[in-house]
Amino acid sequence: MTNKIISMEKFVKFSITIIAFISIVINGHAQDDLYPFEFQKTGKGSQSIIFIPGFACSGDVWNETRLDYEQDFTCYTLTMAGFAGVAPQPGPTFRKWRTGIADFIEQNQIDKPIIIGHSMGGGIAMALAAYHPQLISKIIVVDALPCLPALTKPSFKAIENKDCSPIISQMTSFTDEQFYQLQKQSITQLVADTSKHNLVLNWSVKSDRTTFAQMYCHYSNTDLREVVGAIQCPVLVLLESYFVNFKPAIQEQFKHIKEVNLQYATKGLHFIMYDDRDWYKNQLDSFIRKEG
Repeated sequence: MTNKIISMEKFVKFSITIIAFISIVINGHAQDDLYPFEFQKTGKGSQSIIFIPGFACSGDVWNETRLDYEQDFTCYTLTMAGFAGVAPQPGPTFRKWRTGIADFIEQNQIDKPIIIGHSMGGGIAMALAAYHPQLISKIIVVDALPCLPALTKPSFKAIENKDCSPIISQMTSFTDEQFYQLQKQSITQLVADTSKHNLVLNWSVKSDRTTFAQMYCHYSNTDLREVVGAIQCPVLVLLESYFVNFKPAIQEQFKHIKEVNLQYATKGLHFIMYDDRDWYKNQLDSFIRKEG
């Protein structure tokens, strides 16, 4: 009988240890096959912020931003499956990623988070707020439009069930060196801060090539111009300085949103959080910390 009691005590202690370990992993840095991303939970606060990185980027793109809010907010920083070294999942689509984040919010009972998304992450933020308006309190869109192709071709129409196999075949046929050189060339058009070039480049080359191609195909075929009319929450849109040349066309894309604030950076390129840091920080602070 004594031996049985000792065994039971050991079992209970072992179980508690395992539960504690699982809790640490989930709250620290975890990927669950239920969700199409890896996430890191940090900070503390009754209000939560969810950070969604852009195309082929790591959640680390938000490191400096997140530090500004961890004292007062619970922060969830995502890295999407297949990007920046995170294990890929089969059949990624823009819609799957949007619904995956919505499921994460509901299943983890995250009460009306603020969503901050960069580039494709900004597109996901808009789609989340449009299709799941009851879940979101505010969104910040960092250098993304409801339909980027329509900026130069207003008559653009998304292709239903678009065949992505040609671009997947092309992208996966590149050698590692060819893909590296291709990404290296594009970095100078995306990031003005040269100290960040290698960081962003490494995220790209560590991304799964099939996911890279498939999500590029899906996102470039996404048109949210009408959909964003369903957004009920306040929206802040921060755009790179070059976009000031397209103000009328950009305002047209956002015209259906009830409460939207369009702002244009004073300098830099696509990675506004690196290239116009002070301006970017001031914009976020006034919007995030504003009551209501």
